[in-house]
Order: sequence, then C-alpha cells, then structure tokens
Amino acid sequence: MERLVGQLVELAGTGVDVSDLGNGPRPGGLRRMDAAGGWFSFLVAPRDPLIIVVRIVPPFDAL
Repeated sequence: MERLVGQLVELAGTGVDVSDLGNGPRPGGLRRMDAAGGWFSFLVAPRDPLIIVVRIVPPFDAL
C-alpha cells in the first residue's frame, strides 16, 4: 500500500491529475484502488499537493 501511495504522489508531482484514478462515483471524490488483494480509499486535495489515505483494507485471508 505504501508503495502504491508513493507512486500516486510521484505521479501528482509530475503534473498528472490523480483525482480520477481508481474507482469512484466521480472524479475528485473518494477514490478506491485495489492493491495486493486488498484495497484502500483516498482523497486528493484539489488545491494542495496532498493525498489523504482514508481507509486501508488488507486481503480478507489476512484478517
């Protein structure tokens, strides 16, 4: 998860709009991205260089 979030930050640093990556109802809202059998939810602050990880769910077999 940390590696994937780091890659999102790197993409955002190069000018790529990461607010529409992952799954979500509309760009800019809460996004969900699958990762290593689990998933995480994140928000992208539109005016700040900030990605906020809201929830991390590990693979169900690890619970």
